[in-house]
Amino acid sequence: MGQQEKVATSLAGTVSEEISASLTAVDAELARRYPGDPGTRQPVHTVYVPGDVFEPGTLRSWGDQALAALDEHAPDAASFAAVLGIPEELAGPVHDRVRAKLEREPVEDLRIDFEDGYGPRTDAEEDEAAARAARLVSEAYANGTAAPYMGIRMKCMEAGVRDRGIRTTDVFLTGLMEAGGLPEGLVLTLPKVTYPEQVTAFVQLLEAFEKAHGLDAGRIGFEIQIETSQSILAADGTAAVARMIDAAQGRATGLHYGTFDYSACVGVSAAYQASDHPAADHAKAVMQVAAAGTGVRVSDGSTNVLPVGPTAQVHEAWRLHYGLTRRALARAYYQGWDMHPGHLPTRYAAVYAFYREGLEPAAARLAAYVAKAGGDVMDEPATAKALSGYLLRGIDCGALDTAEVARLTGLTRADLDAFASPRRGDLTVTAP
Repeated sequence: MGQQEKVATSLAGTVSEEISASLTAVDAELARRYPGDPGTRQPVHTVYVPGDVFEPGTLRSWGDQALAALDEHAPDAASFAAVLGIPEELAGPVHDRVRAKLEREPVEDLRIDFEDGYGPRTDAEEDEAAARAARLVSEAYANGTAAPYMGIRMKCMEAGVRDRGIRTTDVFLTGLMEAGGLPEGLVLTLPKVTYPEQVTAFVQLLEAFEKAHGLDAGRIGFEIQIETSQSILAADGTAAVARMIDAAQGRATGLHYGTFDYSACVGVSAAYQASDHPAADHAKAVMQVAAAGTGVRVSDGSTNVLPVGPTAQVHEAWRLHYGLTRRALARAYYQGWDMHPGHLPTRYAAVYAFYREGLEPAAARLAAYVAKAGGDVMDEPATAKALSGYLLRGIDCGALDTAEVARLTGLTRADLDAFASPRRGDLTVTAP
């Protein structure tokens, strides 16, 4: 082994201790502000349904309508792949998994809308609809027909609708409590947030509700919807969205980009309002940087081009939606909005093609990293984290199977979780 090197130092041990002591507050602040990804499933989309339209069979109806659209406009794997430009080798696997998903779990995240999609109603009407929504959501979780995530979007905290938004939130949450408690998949969406103080106010509302019902502090989280330019760039030139995350005091779970409100706010004409407009890219990039490391996830918006009408028109809308979804995935926006049942086939086709085409390369790189093997890419721990996260997202949405990932990587689900959300200390890898 050669001559053993003499190890010498010049600094007293107290130097390290003093430096560590001086950074104690910074260490605590980093841990508080940047806890990392929560390690839970992130839905690939959010479906919005108006509060007066939601019914016990809404989720199944969306799946059935999506399957009917496939049957009518792309009845087999080859025709579906031809419309979207999916490679021949992926046509069968993607088509089969899309149909299976639509039969088993057509919607991953449902938001019952009491804001733009609901419109102005009398107080009595909205009270009734909010109470009904609570009852139906509770029943869905009780009988096994719920989406993994469900909740409401209330009106915002602006003066004109603030009281109505607060009341709807109260009616809905109270209804859930009276029906047995808050479901684990509960999600609330606060729209049109312009100032961090509005986030603080919503936190105050949730704190009051938790205290009234003896719930653990922080039990209720919420998403922040980014629909105004002021939420990206505040009057003082700071990134307001970063301050909003801080104002949420650990309750923020997501940042959702509102394509059309934001586009209109910055003056984009109606014909060019889309999630791939440069103004949209800028807003989402700021959101992404502000949220990085905080555990808050970023969601893309929607397209308003619906896949309805003659087959040629449906195919055109499908291609647009598929392309926008693939574009978002490449930019690490793993979630978006779907506004019509006809969007579900292309949502899942885009997501499944994205993960299936990258399965073998990602698995090989991760296996090589674990084995400390060579290859044409030299990966670091951060890349192993990204590779594991990629595979886990694919498994969670149904694009990949745990068994095939284990076969290709030699890793269990627990191993992937450990790489994706590393903790202090050495990682122990077990055999699958």
